[in-house]
Amino acid sequence: MHNSRRGRLGVGALMIGIPASVAALVVAGQALASPVPAPPQIHPQSRHIAYGHNVVVKGAVPAADAGHTVVLEFARRDATVWSQLGSTTVGSTGAFRLAGRLEQSGTVRVVDNSSSPLTPFVASGGLPGAAVPTSNPVPVDVAARVRVPARAVDVLAGKAVQVRGRLLPAVKGRKVALQALQNGSWHTVSTTRTKPAGRFVLRYVAGGAGQEQIRVRFAGDRLNGHSTAPAGRMTAFRAAMASWYNDGGNTACGFHAGNGVANRTLPCGTKVVFRYGDRTVAATVDDRGPFVGGRDWDLNQNTAAALGFGGVGQVWSSQ
Repeated sequence: MHNSRRGRLGVGALMIGIPASVAALVVAGQALASPVPAPPQIHPQSRHIAYGHNVVVKGAVPAADAGHTVVLEFARRDATVWSQLGSTTVGSTGAFRLAGRLEQSGTVRVVDNSSSPLTPFVASGGLPGAAVPTSNPVPVDVAARVRVPARAVDVLAGKAVQVRGRLLPAVKGRKVALQALQNGSWHTVSTTRTKPAGRFVLRYVAGGAGQEQIRVRFAGDRLNGHSTAPAGRMTAFRAAMASWYNDGGNTACGFHAGNGVANRTLPCGTKVVFRYGDRTVAATVDDRGPFVGGRDWDLNQNTAAALGFGGVGQVWSSQ
């Protein structure tokens, strides 16, 4: 009887030394289920993000969980490792807003990292079956960024033009394409792969004289969504013989263009770009001629003056 009483006293002393909040979780060596906050409900403002922009996530938990800390996490596509993008405190109504900068496609989720005293114990796996309340994962597509200068590109027909740029994120081996607007549709005219630091050089041989809008397009891959950037207007010139005249009288087309040019066959109103030396001028067909063998163009006095052209000689034309 004496030993039994001592045993009971020892147990009582041990129980007195345990905080009531912890003792309530253990009965006969078994863990009781502690109240776990409901998982956050989240709604990204957009699932399609531009490179380097923030993904903005709004969400809510029960108002009873006001004051909890919620964390925005991100995992790259096909990855299982989560990184923290940001955190905030849940408002009095249970609502919250989180934002974080993204450069690659992947998945976001929100974890309720409750500030209650039991949370570190639960989150560390101290209790069997305990779990941190986590929202459903939401996929987010992040577009790459194509950097290329948009400029006027002049090239002689049959010669190659080079378009240089960079694709971000900077990864080697990604496919980019140079496209030209032809007959109202975009057509791929050249492709290449990115070098280290994401840099690329696209080469395109202009088949004939004319003007085309050009752009660089990245079709997308596992890292990023598609992206396109304008690269300007390309003008391919051919060599042509020209003369000049004063068009003070009537014109065959019935109007006088400021910078006018005469041609035997092109429709009235056709736009033609001329290059002579280091000068370039856009002119409009407003007359017929020249009617001298071996000559393609008759520039009016304004067009000739703008080019610094006189007499008869070779010019470069886009038609």
